[in-house]
Amino acid sequence: MAQDCGGISVSDPPCPAKAKETRVNPFCFKPRIALACVALALAACQQDKTPERGNGPDAKPGIEVSGGVLMLPAVKGNPGAAYFTVTNGGSAPATLAAVHVDGAAKAEMHESRGGSMEPLKEVRIGAGETVKFERGGRHVMLFDLDSSLTSGTATEMTLVFAGGDKASTPLKIESAAGGMPGMDHGKHN
Repeated sequence: MAQDCGGISVSDPPCPAKAKETRVNPFCFKPRIALACVALALAACQQDKTPERGNGPDAKPGIEVSGGVLMLPAVKGNPGAAYFTVTNGGSAPATLAAVHVDGAAKAEMHESRGGSMEPLKEVRIGAGETVKFERGGRHVMLFDLDSSLTSGTATEMTLVFAGGDKASTPLKIESAAGGMPGMDHGKHN
């Protein structure tokens, strides 16, 4: 039997018991088409809508980095230093394993204690803990700085954690030429 639905002709093999031709309402397929469109729209909504990140690393969940400063050396060619604060808002400890700073050939974590400075292989940050990298304590030494790093600009620092997670933050670049805060350089005999 032939059916005409909206200009589409559908034929079934003829049935000897039913030789009568039946016409179907031309709107018979519209609910099916609408249902198919809704299904396709819902399937499209389920696609990953994660924004593109370019080449930036994935941030470690719960880690927040703030107050980043790259202090240029007072004497060109000497190492610079990076200072910042890391807060672990996660429920598990995190281990900072390495630091990378754009424009520095090498970055090393160090700690000053009792008048001496020692390299650090890693820094453990407990759950809910805040660790400061600051003058006179933990800091990152930056070697062979690129001449494009100038006071008043910024560069990017990436913290690399054990297991491969990363967190990136901008570092405001400052000059050490003016001296260190808290030190009186005006009283010379």
